[in-house]
Amino acid sequence: MHKNRVAWLALILLAASASGAQVVSPAEIKDPALRSLQQQYMDDLRRVGEDVLANQFEYPFYFSRKLDLDEQQQKGSDQASIRFDHYNDRTVLAITGNYYAAYSADKFSQDQRARSTFLNVVLPVLKGAVPRFQSNQAIQGYAVEVSHHILGKVMGVSIERAENLMVFLPQSAAIKLLAAKNETARQAALLEGKAFLNAVPVTIWLSGEGPHLTAGMPATEATDDKESSGSHVGAEIIREGSESSQSAQLAFPKTAKAKETAPPPPPHDTSPQALASLQTSTQEVLDRLVKELEPQAHFVSYAPPKFVAFRQGVYLELSINTSLPESASGSRYKLAALAFDEHVAHLVRPALEYFKGDPSFDGVGFSTTVHLVGKVAAGIANSEAIEFFFPFPALRCYESYDCTGQQLIDSGTVLINGERVALDLQIAEGGPSR
Repeated sequence: MHKNRVAWLALILLAASASGAQVVSPAEIKDPALRSLQQQYMDDLRRVGEDVLANQFEYPFYFSRKLDLDEQQQKGSDQASIRFDHYNDRTVLAITGNYYAAYSADKFSQDQRARSTFLNVVLPVLKGAVPRFQSNQAIQGYAVEVSHHILGKVMGVSIERAENLMVFLPQSAAIKLLAAKNETARQAALLEGKAFLNAVPVTIWLSGEGPHLTAGMPATEATDDKESSGSHVGAEIIREGSESSQSAQLAFPKTAKAKETAPPPPPHDTSPQALASLQTSTQEVLDRLVKELEPQAHFVSYAPPKFVAFRQGVYLELSINTSLPESASGSRYKLAALAFDEHVAHLVRPALEYFKGDPSFDGVGFSTTVHLVGKVAAGIANSEAIEFFFPFPALRCYESYDCTGQQLIDSGTVLINGERVALDLQIAEGGPSR
């Protein structure tokens, strides 16, 4: 009996020591304000570590100061990663770690990889962190960065590489996410934050029904796991270092639940014949849209609305002209941001009124040529061609006031003079976003 008690106490001390090892020492933090917070909330940070490690992750997860470490190397490396930091001038609770699961590049799109790691790792981390700091006015958000691996082949040779997912959620969005009672509310909360895969912006669609998740994939390669644990997203995840990880040829999980779940609808036909047929069937609606929205849209007379294939989807392209005052002169990013705020954003809801229900296309593209009024009057050519392509899920979210303009932009694609760009309204306009 005495030996059992000693062993039990030893396990408690070991767990406490392990959780403490996940927290960065205040002495290591250079910023005085952050160092003070780290010192003040050390006990809470340790408990965050304990709560997160209490989860039964499907594959090994370690807090880590460094990303992309071999698992054996990770076991002997510094695992202190829970700390207060700054993100976009906000004080956040920041956590980094390595998740030792590998995704087949053949079976998982980047959206699927982001979604799977979010559900399996980032969400449990947030559940451990947010409840302890949700009422703390000094903490304005949460930044979680997790490294996972991708398996693929180059010239027939199997390769493995790391990929880093970073998720930022403002305090209010994190609270909404964990308190949400349904998937729609969770999705809206998630869209209030930002996600990046290897520093490239991505949108995480919790239902697996995002515009890029199933685009171009056979219907059998995407499964809806609303009722599942979220550990599988269309293909099997395999443990890094296992014998089967040498091959990227993975079988889809065959479970009773997967068989009972209806497959998502197939992607829309992007062939010229299908686009022409869609154009004919909706022409009457398009003509009415042009006539009624012309006063505020300023459509290009020689480029009527048409359906185009874009990123393996079908989009209705609306060509418009945007006039900005000469005082708006600046970078092309500033012009793009102002074109959205002053013109395009005001067209989204009116345009969606013409396409209720389930349209037979994937979204709407607003293609505008931006002119500076003063320079045009002076005969100085100064214009930028800017295109905004928005998928319907994001458009509906914005239409219902559940998403901001920035979230709509982050969920879509922005092109300036034919080149894709990332557009931050607040940074581009040099002030608060509208």
